[in-house]
Amino acid sequence: MIALLCESFGIDSRVRAAAQRAYRRTRDLTYPAQEKVKARVLRAFYDEGIAESDLAGTSGYGYDDAARERYESLLSRVLGAQRTLARLSIVSGTHAIVAALAACAEPGKRLIAAAGRPYDTLRNAICDAEGSLVAQGVRYDEVPLRRDGSIDLEALTRAVRAADAAAVFVQRSRGYAPRPSLDVDACAKIASCVKDVAPHVVVLVDNCYGELVEEREPTHTGADLVMGSLIKNLGGGLAPGGGYIAGRDDLVERVSARLYAPGLRSGLGPTFGFGRAFVQGLFVAPLVVEQTLRGLDFAAALFADLGFDVDPQPGAVRTDIVQAIRLCEPESLLRFTAGLQSAMPLNARFRPEPGPVPGYIDPVVMSSGAFIGGATIELSCDAPLREPYEVYLQGGIVSEHAMLGALLAAQAVFR
Repeated sequence: MIALLCESFGIDSRVRAAAQRAYRRTRDLTYPAQEKVKARVLRAFYDEGIAESDLAGTSGYGYDDAARERYESLLSRVLGAQRTLARLSIVSGTHAIVAALAACAEPGKRLIAAAGRPYDTLRNAICDAEGSLVAQGVRYDEVPLRRDGSIDLEALTRAVRAADAAAVFVQRSRGYAPRPSLDVDACAKIASCVKDVAPHVVVLVDNCYGELVEEREPTHTGADLVMGSLIKNLGGGLAPGGGYIAGRDDLVERVSARLYAPGLRSGLGPTFGFGRAFVQGLFVAPLVVEQTLRGLDFAAALFADLGFDVDPQPGAVRTDIVQAIRLCEPESLLRFTAGLQSAMPLNARFRPEPGPVPGYIDPVVMSSGAFIGGATIELSCDAPLREPYEVYLQGGIVSEHAMLGALLAAQAVFR
């Protein structure tokens, strides 16, 4: 396949040789966690017993929408949650996260970020923007990570001992920070640490990019709530939009009251006929995630062979669907994004240009040509124009497409 791609797309000899070595290094990699994930998803479908008549959907208020109810029940089974709220009206992962934080950390109470500074748009919503949680009276602290990128559990313990602590927030993915993504075991240690000190404090995990990558989810190991986007891993490239909050029944109800209205809670919400896409997307999601991991391992091996620092390393155990590649200079970063864009199934003739993005301090450049707008389970990348000029490669529902994207990005970097 690599030889065919290199020949078909005119890849030069240097990148071609590196690609052959990268393919040999990664072609026999296995993903044992994905076997258990597939079994978990299949068991959820078996136990749920969805009928085709359940998928019709509703409009308007969405009373008694069977597609919504069955889909949310399916997600609860897959995520190990008592209850799930999954709605088109939740427009992004950040929207889901902020809604959950606002419901669990009320004005006058303290919210603690256990993994240091959150990614730009979320921190903006917590404490910097007009109308932020802090502006509404929530107290906010960040526990810096240790130098090796691990959680400082001792410092977290001290922070949680504060009498006004209400919620601890955990961001699994690296965002735009040069640190490792957190695995489920790390989330379990945080939950255990918090509950040992203050059982009433709610542990919320930003699960974006991490769903179905490991054998378990944070809700299997002590997290009270997980939040994320339905156009990432769980959507399987088919879900048209939406976000979710899953976990303890009482907390999900609290979030729904905050999102909609007290008394209405989760009883409303039409699926507009998209129930089939949501359910089918979840059914194929484990296969899509596995394809993504395979493509990212090849990209990591290719750019490591070409002399760049990559994280994770090819073949390392992955905890999300993001690959960091340190390009060290803005020119290389812009060439990478342009090369990747040329591989997109849509908008391949466009050239990415850096510009302002709401919620981000620095200009950001992105490559994307997804069938679902913004769906980062499909191949994409983005990067802020700031040192160390890391680009974050994401997704790839067909591994060969991710390989092509990596080849064209590398070709552009060395042109």
